[in-house]
Amino acid sequence: MIFHVVPAGEWTADTGRAYAPASLAAEGFIHCSSDEPAALAVAEARFREVPDLLVLVIDEGRLRADVRREGPGDAFPHVYGPIERSAVESVMAVHRDADGRPRRLVPWS
Repeated sequence: MIFHVVPAGEWTADTGRAYAPASLAAEGFIHCSSDEPAALAVAEARFREVPDLLVLVIDEGRLRADVRREGPGDAFPHVYGPIERSAVESVMAVHRDADGRPRRLVPWS
């Protein structure tokens, strides 16, 4: 499984299509994380001010797009194409502590 951090509004905007965020058009790939702690670190570093934040848990074996692990130690999975909604195993919400820091993932409803 790989993890992708996304503002809730982006994920829910168009449920009929494969997910293709702006980064796919701008950079040619979708940024992902290799595990929950890494996804929470991304939420803290890049999305601290976003109130409704989700994490997609993706079964990379169900993606049509190529997944490449890049960066130091191949730590960063990148998806080189849209993410089919059928490849999303679950959607989790980022739970924050009293100071607003991302602490854990909880089921999103």
